[in-house]
Amino acid sequence: MSSAALTLTGLRKSYGRTVALDGLDVEIPKGVICGFIGPNGAGKTTTFGCVGGLIYPDAGTVDILGHGALEPGIGKHVLSMLPQDCELVPNVPVVAYLTHLARLQGMSKDEARKTAEQRLDEVALGDRATATVKQLSHGMKRRVAVAQALLGDPQVVLLDEPTSGLDPELVIRMRELFASHRGDRTLVISSHNLRELEAVCDHVVFIQQGRCVRSGTIDEVTQRGLVMRYWVERPFDLTDLTDKFDELAFRGDAGILTVTAPNGWTASKINSAVVPVLLEADAGLVEIRHGQTLEDVYMEDHGR
Repeated sequence: MSSAALTLTGLRKSYGRTVALDGLDVEIPKGVICGFIGPNGAGKTTTFGCVGGLIYPDAGTVDILGHGALEPGIGKHVLSMLPQDCELVPNVPVVAYLTHLARLQGMSKDEARKTAEQRLDEVALGDRATATVKQLSHGMKRRVAVAQALLGDPQVVLLDEPTSGLDPELVIRMRELFASHRGDRTLVISSHNLRELEAVCDHVVFIQQGRCVRSGTIDEVTQRGLVMRYWVERPFDLTDLTDKFDELAFRGDAGILTVTAPNGWTASKINSAVVPVLLEADAGLVEIRHGQTLEDVYMEDHGR
C-alpha cells in the first residue's frame, strides 16, 4: 500500500492562454499536516480543485492513498475539501445543516447529530448551534466550514485559507484542532500566513507558476540543525570564530550572525561552539533562532 496520501504527477491545467499548472509533481506523506505555499496565481486553488474532482486536468494524474483519482460514488470517508470561498446554506440552523451533511455520508440520524455537535464544539461554536448561517459573522461562518470539512473522519482533508478572518485567539484554537488530527488523517493547508503554517505543519510544499519548487519536512526546508542565527547588539571580529571553526560558514549582516554547518552538526553543537565566543567578545547576544523561517525560504524561492 502506498505511503503517500497524495501523489500528483505531471499535472497540467490551462485556462485559455493562462497556464495554471505546468507539470506539477508533488508527493505528500500520510498522516502529516502539510502547508501548501505559493503566491497568488501559483496554482494552489486549481490543484485543490483537481484533487477534489472539481476540475479536470489537461494532463497528468492524481493519486489519493494509492487508489487513483477520487471517485465520488465510492469516495466516502476518503477526502473532504474546504474551498477558499465556501458558500453555506444561509437559512438553516447550523447544527441541522451539519447533521444533514453527515447523514449524506451514511450516518444514522442520532450519530449524525452527535457528530455535528462534536464538530461545532471543536470550532468553539457549540453555543451557536441553533443559529442560522446568515446570523453568523464571517469568522463564525469560516469555523462552520472547517467543521463541515472534518465531518465523517475523512482520511485526506484539503483546507484553503481555513483561518481567514479569525481573531488571534481562534487562530490558536484552530491550530490546536488541526494538530489534534496529526497522524490520524492528512491535512493539506493552503495559507498565506506562513508563521501560522510553521507553527502547525510538519511538511511543506512550495509551488510557483504551477510547478513545485521545493518540498519536504519543516526541518529539511528550514535547515533546522544546520543553520543558526544570532542577534547581537555590538560588532565583533568574525576572525575569532573563523579561525577556531573552519567547518562552519559565518556571515555577519546588520547585527545578525548567520552560521551554516555541514551535515553531522546539530543546533546544540553549533551553540556550544559559537555562544562562548560571542559572550567572550561582549557582542551583546540578545536572541538565537533555529534555522530559517518559512518566510525566509519563501522569499528565496519567490525572488529566484
